Amino acid sequence: MKIVRINAYQVGLVFRDETYVKAITEGTHWLAPFKTVKIYNTTQPFVAPCALDILLKDNTLAAMLDVVEVKDNEIVLQYENELFKTVLKPGRYAFWKSIINYRYVRVDLSKVEITEEIDLAALAAKEVLTYMRTYTVEPYEKGLLFVDGKLQKMLEAGTYYWWRNNLSVFVSKVDMRQLQLEVAGQEILTKDKASLRVNFHVQYKVADVMKVLVENKEVDKQLYILMQLALREYIGTLSLDELLEKKEVISEFILAATADKVAKLGFTLVGCGIRDVILPGDMKEIMNQVLVAEKKAQANIIMRREETASMRSLLNTAKLMEENEMLFRLKEMEYVEKIADKINTISIAGGGQVLDQLKQLFGTAK
Repeated sequence: MKIVRINAYQVGLVFRDETYVKAITEGTHWLAPFKTVKIYNTTQPFVAPCALDILLKDNTLAAMLDVVEVKDNEIVLQYENELFKTVLKPGRYAFWKSIINYRYVRVDLSKVEITEEIDLAALAAKEVLTYMRTYTVEPYEKGLLFVDGKLQKMLEAGTYYWWRNNLSVFVSKVDMRQLQLEVAGQEILTKDKASLRVNFHVQYKVADVMKVLVENKEVDKQLYILMQLALREYIGTLSLDELLEKKEVISEFILAATADKVAKLGFTLVGCGIRDVILPGDMKEIMNQVLVAEKKAQANIIMRREETASMRSLLNTAKLMEENEMLFRLKEMEYVEKIADKINTISIAGGGQVLDQLKQLFGTAK
């Protein structure tokens, strides 16, 4: 006989010629010399030394073990004292019932939605992420969830988790902020056959997520073409001069002409307008010549107007002097004074007759 001592939190499995006999627990045991004992720590996972089914036929040993069976398309999340421990893949597992409290959450991987009560800490664990799909919808976005090609629901902002399996899962997202579309470099003929290059811009927002993501394809391209055609339609009905005069009014026409079609795409227009009207080189030269000619004509009109006003003033002055001899004399003295300002010396040749003439000139008329 031989003595075998089993300590606390230990279990011994007795074998005879590699055949399981029984399980022994804490204490001192006497065994025949041809029997062997394998001692296990009950705080560690149990690794069966032979087929588990054989061991479980012993009711005593079966009562000491938690047996967990994980089927195909399943995983089991194991918690140890309420802390996530590991993921059990398909197979059969046995754990000792001891001071460690085990809890198990069984997950069906054949479905997409996570219906099990699993905390975020476990979902973020590396072992669990292998079996999950993660999608994030930003605060300025909305999304549509498609499972196996079928629309399931609309997603608001947030982070979403789904189980990874053979079903295809796709999230289509759209930006809900105000967006801008540039319709640049459009070469268009006006009504009077003037060739222009126009840069146009449009501000818009998503109004209907379903129309944008499901009912229409390549909505951005459709919106671009819609704005392009409306712009060409408007400019084609105007001459170059009319276009330059009504450039600020084009937004009203575009908004009114495209509102219904834009709504069918799932958008709503916020505003639009022409940023640049670019003329070809020869057209620029012609326009500059026209501008110079217009300015010269305006200058000539102003000069003629000033000349006319000056002549009218002279005529009025002449009439006044004709009616008033004193006023005529004063005007004469004014011109004599202006002439005298430019003369340094005066030499008088003659007799008393000259003095009499000066007296007569500057004398007071009676």
